[in-house]
Amino acid sequence: MKDLNEILGMASRVQEELQRAQDNLDKLEVEGAAGGGLVKVKASAKGRILGVSIDDSLLAPSEKQMLEDLITAAFNDARKKADEVSNTEMGKMTAGLSLPPGFKLPF
Repeated sequence: MKDLNEILGMASRVQEELQRAQDNLDKLEVEGAAGGGLVKVKASAKGRILGVSIDDSLLAPSEKQMLEDLITAAFNDARKKADEVSNTEMGKMTAGLSLPPGFKLPF
């Protein structure tokens, strides 16, 4: 068995790497879209919404319900993409770690 100090040092390094990876996720951007690109939502890979873009053709009062549905769909698309990017980036970070079987990282 490894020395306790070595194990604690490894745990500390893993924690630092995880924090850096989490910080990096907020810098990665994804764009969700709905209605053939008429409504777009930009988000960070952590799911923070950065902006919404609505095509001018949707700004008629008679299109209100459709616009609301498209915004909801675009948010959901952005969230799905953010989750995918997050999982990919965190997978890269943890790929080189020799963690015991069944060990779960906090993300």
